[in-house]
Amino acid sequence: MVRNPERRAALLDAAVEVLAREGARGLTFRAVDAEAGVPVGTASNYFADRDSLLHQIDARLKERLTPDPAVVEGLLESPKDRTLVMAFMRDLLARVTGDRTGYLAHLELRLEATRRPALHTSYTESVRGELEFGMRFHREAGLPGGDETVMVLYLAMQGLLLEHLTLPEVLDDALPGVTAPEGLMERIVETIVPEH
Repeated sequence: MVRNPERRAALLDAAVEVLAREGARGLTFRAVDAEAGVPVGTASNYFADRDSLLHQIDARLKERLTPDPAVVEGLLESPKDRTLVMAFMRDLLARVTGDRTGYLAHLELRLEATRRPALHTSYTESVRGELEFGMRFHREAGLPGGDETVMVLYLAMQGLLLEHLTLPEVLDDALPGVTAPEGLMERIVETIVPEH
């Protein structure tokens, strides 16, 4: 396998675009090569097979959707209350809406994991690891609420992000006077996270 990290990242970003736009059935090496604007056969030099490509897309999406450490550090200077949780959720919302394609590819990986046992196993471990990291971060940062708060917040935010990035009209004026997605995100945090 070829070892050019920049080319690999560009191919993975192209694969994310294809996956988000075409779904897993459209994710072929030829489609990735075309999206990346490289000669036919390039992607197959970097990825052993389709399963390898899917696993590496997962890793690439983590890189793309992970919060900026400097932003996290800056936010953690604030009091450890519901307002800080709200700030973290605003950052999450901004990152995901800023990389809509990445999030849609993430959803496609979830769907593909229901069809591929090997991907199901590894992707479940990956997503579960992210959830456990969130719980641990919440506890260690001294944020209000415990693991149950994080779990319910996680599930509610997943629903909000899914609707906002796939069928945003569902949320328009769903609650009179509450904007989507920002106002709905605030309501989620206010409902789930204790004040102190």
